Amino acid sequence: MERDILAEVNHPFIVKLHYAFQTEGKLYLILDFLRGGDLFTRLSKEVMFTEEDVKFYLAELALALDHLHGLGIIYRDLKPENILLDEEGHIKITDFGLSKEAIDHDKRAYSFCGTIEYMAPEVVNRRGHTQSADWWSFGVLMFEMLTGSLPFQGKDRKETMALILKAKLGMPQFLSIEAQSLLRALFKRNPSNRLGAGFDGVEEIKRHPFFITIDWNKLYRKEIKPPFKPAVGRPEDTFHFDPEFTSRTPTDSPGVPPSANAHHLFRGFSFVASNLVQEPAQQDVHKITQLHGNNIHFTDGYEIKEDIGIGSYSVCKRCVHKATETEFAVKIIDKSKRDPSEEIEILLRYGQHPNIITLKDVYDDGKYVYLVMELMRGGELLDRILQQKCFSEREASAVLCTITRTVDYLHSQGVVHRDLKPSNILYMDESGNPDSIRICDFGFAKQLRAENGLLMTPCYTANFVAPEVLKRQGYDAACDIWSLGILLYTMLAGSLVYFMIIHVIIQLWQETCISKFMQKTNNHVLSLCYLCHLPCELQKRC
Repeated sequence: MERDILAEVNHPFIVKLHYAFQTEGKLYLILDFLRGGDLFTRLSKEVMFTEEDVKFYLAELALALDHLHGLGIIYRDLKPENILLDEEGHIKITDFGLSKEAIDHDKRAYSFCGTIEYMAPEVVNRRGHTQSADWWSFGVLMFEMLTGSLPFQGKDRKETMALILKAKLGMPQFLSIEAQSLLRALFKRNPSNRLGAGFDGVEEIKRHPFFITIDWNKLYRKEIKPPFKPAVGRPEDTFHFDPEFTSRTPTDSPGVPPSANAHHLFRGFSFVASNLVQEPAQQDVHKITQLHGNNIHFTDGYEIKEDIGIGSYSVCKRCVHKATETEFAVKIIDKSKRDPSEEIEILLRYGQHPNIITLKDVYDDGKYVYLVMELMRGGELLDRILQQKCFSEREASAVLCTITRTVDYLHSQGVVHRDLKPSNILYMDESGNPDSIRICDFGFAKQLRAENGLLMTPCYTANFVAPEVLKRQGYDAACDIWSLGILLYTMLAGSLVYFMIIHVIIQLWQETCISKFMQKTNNHVLSLCYLCHLPCELQKRC
């Protein structure tokens, strides 16, 4: 049944079947590889989504369900785990193992199947269900994405089923009026009264005020930018494979045939997608990079060399890949001191930018995480400043232009670096060309999840931190702009002495003991206050 459904459907938001073939005991389905993971993974990390995010996912999902319903198919297993994300963030429905084919609107299916929390009442009571059961599950998914919890969930299966059949829905008041209205229209226990079950089908849902801002034609053509771009690397990367499976030896176990004529079990099930017949694949084979499990150690593939740099939570060393003898840099992070997951996610997602360091491989041995990156042979910007004493304005302008463009790109993607300083700006080679600059060390970097979100954690290097970070009252991407100013000052002046004084002043000002410090300073402090636009109160005290 699953193979037949996959061979029949063709939709941008449904996973595509490319091949199907069989052995004596098994059927093999070759499907799209969606590198963005699934909706469940994102939801488990963020607990709940904004209404704009939910609106986008539901709109694409509605188009996919409408396509299935138009073919007489009931999906019957709608849940976050079965909604995959491609590398751009668009959805694709997968897993049609519980789907039912060839059901007209006036016919019913009676199987008790699906994930209990997402089942419609008519599925639970086994009185027969149609495509409208999918719209109930659609509502459950909407509620879960908006609130981070399921609308009907008991301590066991029996209680959960009782809640689905009889419990009154508790509607969170923080939801918009439009969202509440759509949920109430979907959670109708009489399936004939449920939104989407009428003669107009999905058009009823598309006309609902919750979706008023959606351009359905652009959505179908994937011309609307997804709200979330998954962390994916290069096309050949397989970072999203579970280490539980990548650490195993790839074997197949066809099993014992159930009978003498078992070879007829999957007769006629072979399938090749039409586009593959017309355009045979002719792709180069690339080395696949994996996120390795505990059974494969970093030292199995690489030879560790000398230290390159030492930080508070990590050490960076030069390393050599044993098979190819290619040199890389490896950042070794102590997991007991810092969680590197955010840094890895940012590097995977944005490391393709020409001025951001590229993550090549990731190892995890349980205690340490090894981030293998390109080796920066040109050294740090700090080293060049110390060698030249200071930069000319032309040189500083070229360097700052490259860094600013890169920071602007990060900010446009909702990423704040929070640790911009000369030692984190490296050159790819010894040419000194500003185009070879790479921003490195995203250990303090953070992704802003909402458009107006503020950061609270005071992560910084003392001499480069913006005043609002020290206030601990919330700050945003503007803190990186302050750091850019200090970078420019450092390149032109070749020293941070004055800024070190300023930061001491800021810290003392926060502690309301400025008068004690002012007794030990001189009149030069006042001009520095004006230069850095420090608060008027502080200037008056100076």
